[in-house]
Amino acid sequence: MAVQEARGGQGPGGGYETAHGGGCTCGDCPHGAREGHRRAVAAFLLRRDEFAAGQGLPAAVAHSAPASRQWISEELAQSAELVAERGRAEGEAWLAGLWRRTALTVWAGVVLTLLVQALTAIGTGWTAARTAGLAAAVVVALALTAASWFHRARGGALAPVLGEDNRLSTSRAVAAAWVLFVAYAVLVLAGQLIAASGHTRRDDLIAGLELARGAGAVTVLAVVCGIAVLVRRVVGTRVLGQRLQKVRADRPRAADLLTDDAGRGTFTDIQYVVIGAVALVFAAVRLARRPEQLPDLPWGLAVVVLVSAATYLAGKYAEGGRPVILSVVRAREAGDLDAPIRTGDDIEIRGAGFVPPGAQRADRLARMVVRVGTVHVHVPLVPVTGGFSNPADDRLTVPVPADVEPGRVEVQVVTSAGVETNRYAIDVTD
Repeated sequence: MAVQEARGGQGPGGGYETAHGGGCTCGDCPHGAREGHRRAVAAFLLRRDEFAAGQGLPAAVAHSAPASRQWISEELAQSAELVAERGRAEGEAWLAGLWRRTALTVWAGVVLTLLVQALTAIGTGWTAARTAGLAAAVVVALALTAASWFHRARGGALAPVLGEDNRLSTSRAVAAAWVLFVAYAVLVLAGQLIAASGHTRRDDLIAGLELARGAGAVTVLAVVCGIAVLVRRVVGTRVLGQRLQKVRADRPRAADLLTDDAGRGTFTDIQYVVIGAVALVFAAVRLARRPEQLPDLPWGLAVVVLVSAATYLAGKYAEGGRPVILSVVRAREAGDLDAPIRTGDDIEIRGAGFVPPGAQRADRLARMVVRVGTVHVHVPLVPVTGGFSNPADDRLTVPVPADVEPGRVEVQVVTSAGVETNRYAIDVTD
């Protein structure tokens, strides 16, 4: 469908040469950032599939396989860079408009709280605790709305839970949920304290803040906040030490809470979110049943959350790894004779971790570089229908440039995340 659209959009009057051309980012325009990105992707897919089918090659390079491959790679790299530029523009426009949606979601939660309070008051009557709960929801909503406004260029209320890679952080999201809940619970107690008229009632409400009654919830709050800080430190240290590869996303997605950078679901993230959410729901029910004190989270449930947090942290220590070259061989086509590696030959580098998670896009793949001796060789993009055969996560093919002197030289891969592999020595003959 994207290819058909691209075919219909090329040329005069096809939509690419209109006044907007996909570069406009105004919110009300149908040719805004999202439309521009969609069209750029469609054009790139069409061009990639045409090259994969052997079409679109100029006659000047069609007679030479190396020249054709180099020309195709350069054309696809330029087209992919345009897609990436449009993707970044769409991401910025999406983030700029997100603060309104987050604010509306927050106030929708206030309305939902009012409905729940009204429905549960049927038969029992309206109480001061219900008023305090509704007032606390309004206060929290006002605070989040103000935060959304001041951080409107960074996603509104979601700005504190965005990681440095522009993805939603699971650890920060869980910690933020518990912080908001505990703040709401304290505001509920404060609202009841304001409305209380008798000394006995005020003393009971103040006693409800004692640590003995809310030790489980306070412990969970301390642990999840500590995990959020520690995970940021662990990830940053591993990235700087080249033990973890991170690439920046165009925009955050809700699925980031449950998946890795490549979009695959991860056990550690899923179990941390699920168990944290279950414990939070239980604490909310306890608060609704006994609004005069902090939620008394049972120690059994608190320990379950602690085990989940420890599992999540261990997963952060275990994930990733430095890319490695295992072997380098001469690439041989069908019918070729066995021979040593010579200048101009293709070499196949076999290993692991060449393509970082989230770097499967063509613009990221085009940034991969192989050092052959002192010469830097950009890894060519080899298209096939639906994707690329080169480079891959476990192997990539590059030519030995003419500037490489015969003899023993070292080969090293630099991934699109800027991480370097080990050095592997090969012999280049005359």
